[in-house]
Parts: sequence; C-alpha cells; structure tokens
Amino acid sequence: MSMNRRALLGSTLFGAAALAGLPAHAQATRWQMATPYPDANFHTVNIREFVKEVEEGSGNRVSITLHTNQSLLRMPEIKRGVQTGQAQMGEILLSAYSNEDPMFAVDGIPMLVTNFTQARVLAGLQRPFVQARLQRQGLTLLYMVPWPQSGFYSTERLDSIEGLRGTKFRTFNPATQRFAQLVGATPTLVQAAEVPQAFATGVVNAMVTSAATGVDSQAWDFVRHFTPVGFTRTKNAVFVSTRALNALPANVQSLIRDAAERAEQRGWGMAQEQERTRQEELARRGMTVTDPPSPRLMADLEKISETMVGEWLTTAGEDGKKLIDAYRAAVARA
Repeated sequence: MSMNRRALLGSTLFGAAALAGLPAHAQATRWQMATPYPDANFHTVNIREFVKEVEEGSGNRVSITLHTNQSLLRMPEIKRGVQTGQAQMGEILLSAYSNEDPMFAVDGIPMLVTNFTQARVLAGLQRPFVQARLQRQGLTLLYMVPWPQSGFYSTERLDSIEGLRGTKFRTFNPATQRFAQLVGATPTLVQAAEVPQAFATGVVNAMVTSAATGVDSQAWDFVRHFTPVGFTRTKNAVFVSTRALNALPANVQSLIRDAAERAEQRGWGMAQEQERTRQEELARRGMTVTDPPSPRLMADLEKISETMVGEWLTTAGEDGKKLIDAYRAAVARA
C-alpha cells in the first residue's frame, strides 16, 4: 500500500472515530443481541439494518452480534438475559411478557385494533407505560414494531368460532391462552421457532398468527386454510441494557436512538407491506385464504373481544381505564 493510501485510510478511520466521540485507537464496544425470530423474518431484516446503521455511524466502534431464531436465548429468557448481562440488547413479543404488567398485554386483546391506524394510536398511548416498566428493570426501550394482522390457521374452513372448539390450539401469550379457553380449545404454548414441529407431532392443530409467521413456518405443510380477521397487531419491543447504553459517549447514545427511531418507522412500513405479500405467498403455496371472513365469525370474535377487554380492565386498574377511554375516543375522532 502506498503512503498516500495509508494516510487516506488512517484519516478516514480517525474521522469515523472522532464522529463517534471515541479515541482513534479505542477498543470497540462489543454487544450481543438476542431475537427469537428467523433471519428471513421482516423484524430481523429491520434489526440488521438498524445494526448496520449503528456500526457504520460509530465507525465500527460499536459492534453488535445478532443471534437469531432463539439461538442465544429463547423468547421467555431474552428480557432477563439482557437484565443480567448475557446480552446487551434483545427483541421480544411484548405481550408474551404480559404477566409482568397488564400494559404489556393491551395490544394482545382480540379485535381491539383492526387496522394500522388504530394500531398507531394504541402504540402511542401504550408507550409511556412500557418505557416506565422497562426503565425500572434497567432496560431502555429503543423501538416497537407491529406484526401484520393475524388470522386463523386451520385444517378446515372456519366460518364460526365453533370450528375451533376441541382443537389443540397453539398459544404464544396469555391473551391467546385465554382466547383458547373461551372458545373451548386446548391451549398449548409454542414458540414461533417450534411451530412446524408442534404441528408435525400433533401437539397442536390450529393457531392464530400473522401471515408473516405462517410463511416463516411454512404453514402450507400442515394446514390448508388461512382466515385473516385482524385478530391483533401485536408489537415487538427492541430494548438495550441501560447500563450498557450509558457506558457509551453521549453522541453515540444519540446515534443509537436516532437509528432506533428510523427502524421503528421503517418497521411499520414493512409490517404493512408484509400483510399483503405474505398473505399472497400463502395463497401461491396452495392455501385457501378466506378473505373477507364470514360475518358470523366476526360477530363471534367481537363478543369474545368485549369479554377480554372487560377482564383486562379488572387487572389494569385506573391506568387501564384511562388508556382504553383515550384510545376509543381517538378512534372515534379518526
């Protein structure tokens, strides 16, 4: 390498380090991040873009190794793993942790949110509660991104809620557990990465989830029908150890927060795009997509939603009532 090229390379690296507020020869900060979702999932794709922005923006002085498909920690272990330093960052399905705080559960109530506009309203009202809870646990919320609308996967066409009675129903949070009980199904907790095996071994034979998860798990291999109903648009939360974040220079912290804000906006757009393309993919793979669903099924779901909203309010107290009242008022004005 010529002296001129060495000088140019050295000045480039020095400039990147200076931008990050770090000495040119400082050792890189290395973080581990855990997510339960596979590489092709849009949440993971979005995280990789976020990681790239952070690494490049910091002049590679912050290095983040992403462990996908629960290869480092399983979903129930991720939040605790970040709290205890097994990882510095994590992604979870927020409602899967709703036993910790009812405010984590609100977006898991069936039929409360039926479109992305409503989902944004609820997310804005829910955010302060999520931030406060995580902050008390030594975690900093970076961003939240919803899943596309969820629908039912079944072996037979589903025209009413009676079609789920007696099924072995895959659940992934307390809300789906309660839903299964209310419809007379047998609930079984199965993480996203374990769905194909659960169906293949007969542990479950029906589920409610997004078309994105249906494609991830190749649902056409074990069921024939998908009925999108707008059941929920639950959100994933991406967070960082507050201690790890605060150990970085202030302008690097700002860089991470800015990248997180872009990831959130990008993720919402991706979720809306995935709602269409993944549903189309299920149909291309030979699944019968019943859209729109039957009026009877939708009426059945609305009744169950009313029951579950009432149950949630008994656990969420005055804050919960204020949130639901504010949400319904905002939706009515829209």
